[in-house]
Amino acid sequence: MHPAPASSFYIPHRAAVLGAAGLSVLAALPAAAEVKVTATIKPIHALVSQVMEGVGTPALLVKGGASPHTYALKPSDARELNNANVVFRVSEAVEPFTRKITASLPDTVRVVTLADAPGIDWLTIRTGDSFEAHDHGADEAHDHSHDHDHDHDKHDHGDHSHDDHSHDAHDHAGHADEPAGDKTSADHKNRDGHVWLDPENARKMVAEIARTLAEADPANAETYKANAAKSDAAIVALSADIARELEPVKGKPFVVFHDAYQYFERRFGLAALGSITLNPEAKPSAKRLTEIRKKLGALSASCVFSEPQFQPKLVAVVTEGTSARAGTLDPEGALVEPGPQAYDTLLRNLATGLKTCLVQGS
Repeated sequence: MHPAPASSFYIPHRAAVLGAAGLSVLAALPAAAEVKVTATIKPIHALVSQVMEGVGTPALLVKGGASPHTYALKPSDARELNNANVVFRVSEAVEPFTRKITASLPDTVRVVTLADAPGIDWLTIRTGDSFEAHDHGADEAHDHSHDHDHDHDKHDHGDHSHDDHSHDAHDHAGHADEPAGDKTSADHKNRDGHVWLDPENARKMVAEIARTLAEADPANAETYKANAAKSDAAIVALSADIARELEPVKGKPFVVFHDAYQYFERRFGLAALGSITLNPEAKPSAKRLTEIRKKLGALSASCVFSEPQFQPKLVAVVTEGTSARAGTLDPEGALVEPGPQAYDTLLRNLATGLKTCLVQGS
């Protein structure tokens, strides 16, 4: 993964550098102006929509079943971005199509990288297509970009309470638009970008969205704050519901199309053994498919999950001659209707898809 080294851009050249006090360079809109907001992918668009309820509706870039990993901007998308006041994305790694466009946007457009929001709990990329030997409780699985003092025992599959996290939506030590400080390109390169699949990270993103919008549109700051609190409570309830639903299948082995799920796995005690490919943009080799088929038998994986945007026939190839069943997971919401409810729907669909297939193998 290659997230951007800084979380928002004022481009072209901007000489001002934020000081230690974290002064904001985001100019507030005139009192009568309506804030124009764009979000890249459905789960982020959903969170932004929740925070903007009663004020406005954000535009969505990656629509339908398109994948942000392979998406190409259309001229209409470029116009949308150029006319926005604020653009929310996850990171350059998740939405590589944003890499070039941000360098050409006017300095009236603020691009906020939510993967760099304060408090986001990072995991490092797993380095092999088969990660059955990976210790999900190991300290090296984490790359805490914001220097939180975590008790790593709380990340063991049996305990996901994260009691030492502060969830005050406005109690930030820094902001996602501040200088990266000691963050390095190497740090970002090793991070798994699918941060929204951990509900605790979604809560941090909601807080950052509300802070950003309040700065851009002070007249509606209280509405954004109230909406963020409502969204935060809903995510807490969602996480508790999913934990209860997945309790019967904790620890049951499965294989995924690409390694997009470790935040979800970690949060809810799941046991993915490997992926057909690490990079969804590259077709796995015949040798790789053969290796996965062998491992399905050796590791007793009961399910192999495809994704809507990518070749389901590859799953059929690797499950042929094995007892493993095929399922579908949708980590980016390709099959989900966009809107405020999309984040809830996406996570519930993941839980249902996993449980439905894994319970059959019980």
